[in-house]
Amino acid sequence: MKHFKKAILLVFGLLGSKLIWAQNEIGPEGHKLVWVVVFIAVIFAALIIGRKRFPKSATKSGKNLFNRQKVRIELTKDTKYYPDRLMLKVENTGDVDVDLDQPMLVFDNFWLKRKFKLKGMANRTFYPLYLERGKIHELEIDLARFYGHDKRLKKFPKVKVQVQNVKGKKLASSSVYLRKTLVKF
Repeated sequence: MKHFKKAILLVFGLLGSKLIWAQNEIGPEGHKLVWVVVFIAVIFAALIIGRKRFPKSATKSGKNLFNRQKVRIELTKDTKYYPDRLMLKVENTGDVDVDLDQPMLVFDNFWLKRKFKLKGMANRTFYPLYLERGKIHELEIDLARFYGHDKRLKKFPKVKVQVQNVKGKKLASSSVYLRKTLVKF
């Protein structure tokens, strides 16, 4: 079956090349290019006149054509090296409200990564979280719980937090170094 498909593709490829090379040469058609440029100029003029005649304040909905889901996150630590707690601050800077899924905490050691989903704080679960436009959400991350789960995590130099919406689209990420390293990666 594989050889049959390859043979069919070869035949169509050879026929296609014959059709391409069998054309007669036609001189340059500059008048078509002029019409394309004139058409684009008319569209731009219509857009400019339309914006002047109908400003955004006069439109009924006032909504953008493209709504952006955008968040800015900040990850800070309580001490410079070997911190006990991290503070995650998520701010919705987009045009619309966002449904945030559980943030992913990634411990990173050159070739090995350990991933954990954050559910909440102080034994309370509050994800997925509906974050309105312009609002800020803060989450305190206690690293001792993760170190109690796996002692090897203390040797990982970098921690990264990834935030995504409930549909799975990655919105933002931020990382911090927990301890000194010779190589920045």
